[in-house]
Order: sequence, then structure tokens, then C-alpha cells
Amino acid sequence: METKTGENRSWKRIGRDSFKHQERVHQDMAMMNYPVKVLQIGEGNFLRGFFDWMIYECNRQGLFQGSIAVSQPRPGGRHKLEQLREQEGIYGLLTRGLQNGRKIEKEQWIPVFSELIDPYTEWADFLKIAELDSLDMVVSNTTEAGLDYQQSDWNPFEPVMSYPGKLTMLLYRRYAHFEGSPDKGLMLLPCELLERNGDILKSIVLRHAQDWGLPSAFRSWVVEHNVFLNSLVDRIVTGYPAEAQTYFDKWGCEDRLLNTAEPYYFWAIEGDPALESRLPLQKAGLQVSWVPDLTPYQVRKVRILNGTHTLMASIGLLQGFHEVREMAENKEWGERIHSAMLQEIVPLVPLPLEEVGAYAETVWERFRNPYIQHKLQDIAMNSISKFKVRLLPSLMGYVRTYNQLPEVMTVGLASLIMLYDAEKINGQWYGKRLHGEQVVLRDDPASLELFHQAWRKVDGKEWTIPDLVTSILGNTALWEADLNEVPNLHESVSRYIEEMELKVT
Repeated sequence: METKTGENRSWKRIGRDSFKHQERVHQDMAMMNYPVKVLQIGEGNFLRGFFDWMIYECNRQGLFQGSIAVSQPRPGGRHKLEQLREQEGIYGLLTRGLQNGRKIEKEQWIPVFSELIDPYTEWADFLKIAELDSLDMVVSNTTEAGLDYQQSDWNPFEPVMSYPGKLTMLLYRRYAHFEGSPDKGLMLLPCELLERNGDILKSIVLRHAQDWGLPSAFRSWVVEHNVFLNSLVDRIVTGYPAEAQTYFDKWGCEDRLLNTAEPYYFWAIEGDPALESRLPLQKAGLQVSWVPDLTPYQVRKVRILNGTHTLMASIGLLQGFHEVREMAENKEWGERIHSAMLQEIVPLVPLPLEEVGAYAETVWERFRNPYIQHKLQDIAMNSISKFKVRLLPSLMGYVRTYNQLPEVMTVGLASLIMLYDAEKINGQWYGKRLHGEQVVLRDDPASLELFHQAWRKVDGKEWTIPDLVTSILGNTALWEADLNEVPNLHESVSRYIEEMELKVT
């Protein structure tokens, strides 16, 4: 193995030989000799800290006995695939954070990859995977943009650029090789953060098949004997840690693909629970649910996790905070946001209240993870559309249910309008905190221009604050509704902004 030297440090590159004196880990290496059951499209941090770790746990308990062939979805992923090859498919996973109020840190080695295939230089090898009798599923995480239809010509001798295009050719090779055998269909598990991701992937595969003039019998085989599953993944995986060298000193070897994840994870898969026999995640004790309808779990995550993040971003940036944990641990605003999550958002999620409340508390614990530096400015990107999707349904539902406004969400809306007192400087839009510091705004340029023009009318004494609020809340292009019609919302938002104006320095 290659040795690295620097800053008085010398480490060997991690590989199978690194563990020959660690009996348990050395025994785990046998997992890499299991037959390939999974083709994984995506070599990045998330799948390695989520799905691959799950397969390791299943294998460790003797429940799956399968390995993974991994391939990158884009040419740019070649570097990481090469690093995996140099490390013989092995990498480390650090699980760090708070769990039930206790600080934990766990180190594991994940030996699940048996084949590493670059589809752009090893296209024939990639398609050859389709002919494996042991292959049973394809898992992907190609970003939301990866599940998009891209027109391409039929050429089985050259790699297709898009993931759905590659998958279509792979499925057709499998169909042809096994002569359309019904029991050779695959389970497709996209992990991209898109609603109905399985349905989207299936529709694109069928569109490619139609465009390429593939036999109707193949299209029928795709529909009838392959299972495209919608799923929702939830885990924060932060990748290579800043203090990696500390671990290398401890281990005496270097892992360039060392990965880091929080303790919390959850995977909801919309499908027949009988599929557990093919992928025994629950049997392994993992937090995975096979559900008849994914919608309530999507609502739960979007409104509680993402919604509270968005609420923290608009209020926090205005008030001078920089990170999620900093705000969550603040006595005044931490308590107010926590209370809003439990009292203003949780009761409106369409799942049992006790279950949703428990989920909310895990979310709050995740916000306080000392190992994660989650910047409010990153969360604040595209805040207008995020408020509309993540918070507005909760606000409107609260008004319908309780006949009054949710206080903190209303403050959040006022804070967003205040923060978006936008100025364009050298092509970049900026807002301002209450104490005057500028904040970069990354949002739809037309929306930022709209806020800019509205605030300039206030500066020029042409409008009052209530006039500004009437204009913003009434803009149906922003909210897909006239929010002036929500009882007392205009008056409350106007009052909160006027109070904030008095605090501006």
C-alpha cells in the first residue's frame, strides 16, 4: 500500500491488509466476496453513509449475504471511484452526534463493495452486470437533476450520459439475456430527494424504451416484473471530517474516503412489506418502514425538519445568528423555535400525534449536534419558495384548525420580508440583519427585484409598512394565494415589521 508522509505523520493507505490483526474486522472482509446483489449508481457520501452501511449491518447479521457493485452516475465521479479502488473498496464511517441526550461517537469499517465500475471507460463491464443471476436490485442517488429525461440516441456500444438512460440499457440487456424471464426483474430503489421518485424513474425508462423502439414485450416486462419503489431517505451525512488526521494517527493508516454521519436515520419505502424478504432491513433492526403511502412521511419531514429549518433561517439571520446549533441553544430564540415546532407545526401533520411529537424531538436533538456546522445562510437559499412549501401549509392549517394565527410562524414571515429589504451590489443581492450587517440573498432574481422595489417605495415615503405588506402578501405569483385574505395576518405581519424597524441599527 502507498504510504503518505507529511507534518511528521506517516500512514499506509487503508486496504484489506490493514485489518489482518483485527480478527472481527478481518472476518468482515469476507463480505466483499459475497455475490453481487446490488448495483449502486452513486459513489458519494450519502449512499456510503446510509444504504451501504445498512447492507453492512444486514451482512454482519447474516441476513443478506450480498455485495455491491458501485458505479458513478457522472464522469466527474471517476476520482472517488479511483480512490475506492486504491483502498480495495473499503472505507470508514464515523457516526457522531447526540442520541437520547448523550454524546456518542462510533467507528466502523464498511467492506461491502465487490466491484467498482466506471461506466464511461468500462461500459461493456457495466452492462455485463445485468447478466448476473444474483443481481436483485439497483439503488441510486444521482441528485434531483439525475432523475431527468435527457434525449439520447440508441447505441448499446457507447455509454449513455443520464442515469435513466443507462438503466434502460441495463434492463434491456437483462431482459434479452434471460429471455424475458419473469423472475429476473429487479427492485429499483431511487434515493433522490424527489416526490414519487420511483414513479419518475419508471416513466423515464419507459420513455427511453419507446424512443429507442425497443420491443413492446420488453416494456411489458419492465412494468410487470420490475418494482420501482418510491422512497424517502432521512440522514445527515457530512462526509470527510476536518479532523481526519487525528484518526489516521490513531489507526496508523489513511482513509481518503472517511465518511461522517449523524446517529439518526430513517428510510420510508412505499411498497409491499413482503419485499422485506429480499431486503431484510427491518429484520436487522434498522429504522426502515415499508408503508402503503409515503405522503404522510413526506409531509412530516418537509414540515417539521425542513419547515423548522426555514423558520430558523429567516428569523435567525435577521437576529444575528449564523448556525442552526447556535440558534437552537440560545435561551430566548431556541425555546421559541422549539415551542413553535411542537405547538404550531406538529399538530397539523397527518400522523398519530405521539409519533409525530417523538419525531420532532429527534429533529431538535439533531439541530443540537455538536459535530455539525449547519449554516443558516445555506438553508436560506430560495427562502420564498421554501416558505411557501414548508411553512405556509402549516400556517394556513393552524388558522383553519384553531381560528388564530401561529405566533412564531407569523414572526417568521415578517422576518423574511424584513430580511429581503434587498440591495444589488456588483451583481449580488444582499439583505440586512437588524444590527446592519449585510447578508447574501440567493433567490429568484425576479422575486428579489420585487422586494427591492417595494422597500424603495417605503424608503421614499410613497408607501407605509402596511402598504408594503399588502403588496407582498397579495402577490399570488409568490404564494399561489392572496395571503391578505388570511384573517389578521396582514395586521400582525405589519406590526411585527414595524417593531423590528425600531430595533434596526
